Amino acid sequence: MNASFVLIPLMAVLAPLASRGIGRWVRIPVVVFELVLGIIVGPSVLGWALPADFVHTLSQFGLAMLFFIAGTEMQLSVLRGRSGRGAIWGWLISIVAGVALGFIVAPAEGAVIIGVALASTALGTLLPILRDSGDLPTPFGRAVSALGAVGEFGPLVAISVFLGGRSPGAATIVLALFVLIAAGAVWYALAGPRGALHRFVNATLHTSGQFAVRVVFVLLAALVALSVLLDIDMLLGAFTAGIVWRLLIRHADEHDREEVESKIEAVGFGFLVPIFFIYTGVTFDLRSLIESPLLLLMVVVALIVLLIVRGLPSMLASPEGSGWRDRIAVALMGATGLPVIVAVTAIGVDKGILSTAAAAVMVGAGMLSVLLFPLLAITVRGDQLPAGLPADDAA
Repeated sequence: MNASFVLIPLMAVLAPLASRGIGRWVRIPVVVFELVLGIIVGPSVLGWALPADFVHTLSQFGLAMLFFIAGTEMQLSVLRGRSGRGAIWGWLISIVAGVALGFIVAPAEGAVIIGVALASTALGTLLPILRDSGDLPTPFGRAVSALGAVGEFGPLVAISVFLGGRSPGAATIVLALFVLIAAGAVWYALAGPRGALHRFVNATLHTSGQFAVRVVFVLLAALVALSVLLDIDMLLGAFTAGIVWRLLIRHADEHDREEVESKIEAVGFGFLVPIFFIYTGVTFDLRSLIESPLLLLMVVVALIVLLIVRGLPSMLASPEGSGWRDRIAVALMGATGLPVIVAVTAIGVDKGILSTAAAAVMVGAGMLSVLLFPLLAITVRGDQLPAGLPADDAA
């Protein structure tokens, strides 16, 4: 039996312990340890854990769950005001600059892949970091949430339109069909009667029925399956499912909502999401990068380009009155990207558009961004109070 079945759960247990232990001196996000531990036990270092089809499938469920939870955290209000406008304009600048740079190293669809990767922000990765630091409800947290919302949703739409195997025109029509169906689900979530659903959710919260969790998985499976059926990126379906679920449950009793959110986070962050990050570390070809100094250098170059292309425009989302520390922290958070980079480069490799070496460089840069940028952002901001910035609602 592949040792991954035992080692990956073990690494998932060790990661938060390591994060908490080292957190006495420096706050490091738990995903950093998940990635690093995956690399250590993977083929590139110790070789104890090897890629396996079943674990790969679980990791894909983890990736989908990561985007679902990001969807549940999505608040359209963060896209209003100064930060929301800045996040949208910042992403448009990033995608144009990213595709333009992409054409220097790859033609046509390869440039789109590189551009989408460079214009992404890992909202699902940043949300638990913001939640753990207490910054999520602050102006800084809302600015980063706006960056993440645009920086995940925008690339998913771009992937579906330009990399779905259809012409952009046909892909746009299919995407419009998905949007129409998703809009119907959102309308029902907004307008449909919720009383019976909420009562049944409450009645099964502490029973073996667990109706709310089961509805979540049905909703997630349905919209992901619809995405696959329409040949658009499955993560768009997962993200939309999270938005629909948030609307379905929004008028439930606050205690019930918190209970359901806790259960979903337990399944996501306690089981499926760590498998995705650890397995990403296991499958990461570190050895090839180490054996090729040029490729290793390119990872560093790609990381710097990611900071320039995605980070600098992200500063447009900084809350009004932000000091230089917060602006730099916003740039670092905005340039943190991995899930979309993994997804879009995998599409490129599968279609023969991108070489495995180029994919390793981009994923390596994404991993380093997750490893370094949130930590640097936390360090740059220092020990200031979470509420230290003025609100920008009136901006």
